[in-house]
Amino acid sequence: MALDLPVVFKYHVFACHTKRPPGHPRGSCMENGAQPLWDRLAQKLDAKQLADVSMTVSGCLGFCRAGPLMVVYPEGIWYHPEKPEDIDEIIQSHFVEGTPVERLIIVPQR
Repeated sequence: MALDLPVVFKYHVFACHTKRPPGHPRGSCMENGAQPLWDRLAQKLDAKQLADVSMTVSGCLGFCRAGPLMVVYPEGIWYHPEKPEDIDEIIQSHFVEGTPVERLIIVPQR
């Protein structure tokens, strides 16, 4: 039985905010420089007034060494942005134009 549910958001972004101590064997997104990227993402989404895109701060996404990581649903696309311009490109290309940014997509490995 398929449910006919309304779409609340076109895109839902989960951004890892896990911070472990320096030198932790698993690493963490926040130790890998995620905070300024997530700050930029939130600011840009607000500035562009993209009401159909939601950003949620998440705990560990499970692939710590690959961070910083964000995952975009409903597609389940994993991004590894490294600099502020990467965030800008994801917003414009993926969220505004509907085209994922292939160069920033990763397939996380445990």
